Amino acid sequence: MYTPSDKRYDTMVYNRVGNSGLKLPAVSLGLWKNFGANEVFSNMEEMVQTAFDLGVTHFDLANNYGHPHNGSAEENFGRILDKGLRPYRDELIISSKAGYDMWPGPYGNKHGSRKYLTASLDQSLKRMDLDYVDIFYHHVFDPDTPLEETALALDHAVKQGKALYVGISNYNQKQTAAIKGIFEDLHTPFIVNQPSYSMLNRWVEDDGLDTYSHKNGIGLAVFSPLYQGFLTDRYLNGIPEDSRVASDHTWLEKELDEAMLERLNKLNGIAKDRGQKLSQLALSWVLKNEAVATVLIGASRPQQIIENVESIQNLEFSKDEIDAIEKIIKE
Repeated sequence: MYTPSDKRYDTMVYNRVGNSGLKLPAVSLGLWKNFGANEVFSNMEEMVQTAFDLGVTHFDLANNYGHPHNGSAEENFGRILDKGLRPYRDELIISSKAGYDMWPGPYGNKHGSRKYLTASLDQSLKRMDLDYVDIFYHHVFDPDTPLEETALALDHAVKQGKALYVGISNYNQKQTAAIKGIFEDLHTPFIVNQPSYSMLNRWVEDDGLDTYSHKNGIGLAVFSPLYQGFLTDRYLNGIPEDSRVASDHTWLEKELDEAMLERLNKLNGIAKDRGQKLSQLALSWVLKNEAVATVLIGASRPQQIIENVESIQNLEFSKDEIDAIEKIIKE
């Protein structure tokens, strides 16, 4: 039976989420990849337990996470809870999301209707055998559903006791401001937006989402802070044949050109001067943004979690370091 480390809260940094009373660890574990039906359960279990031993209390899921079967990540997380983590439920922040395609037919495809969101949350709770999630997100803005309907569905989840807080994901500043106004009228505990953000993907700055969120009491829980693995030492010499970029043949493969390789190696030089790995530098850089409450990391093995959490040991940047990073990024 799993017994967590009694030192798990000694070094982790916990940040308040917007103006709420909730705090999240600076580094959280996302279960988007490597927690599906075909993965090795013992490795998944060890990753979650390693994270918790390091003070990572926040585990982020979604209804459609898990390959090849939607929902299998939540099922596996429920099994991990049963294998020794469930007694510590009150120390955990468990979040889930709904918004993308989930099941066949018109009521399970990508949207934000009350029908879909309510059914999705009920399914998620059953898969994880939970009475509630701590945060329930609408996963992606839906232009075909009235925003009031989406907001009311999330508010209803709180009033039913099935979620403590609500959030949104992949909403820009304008969309965030619109739904925030509705939540204010409903007195819904809306506390967080989950956008992508990294050194190489700074759309939240260009859009003004980070500035708006900080001024209006909304925290950011950032995903893809390592830009799909670019901001690690894995791609410093090009694309390894066994990498996800090589196997998926995505747009990322085209982006990893000579100019990008030079940029990554220069950033790696700054990381070495700071006593960090490139991935740790990238996480520390994201966390310096005052709007960011937590960065969501993914992992395929426990050692990656250990290395990523070590980023919190060096969160301060000198002006010279910031200037050097900006120059490299803009080259």
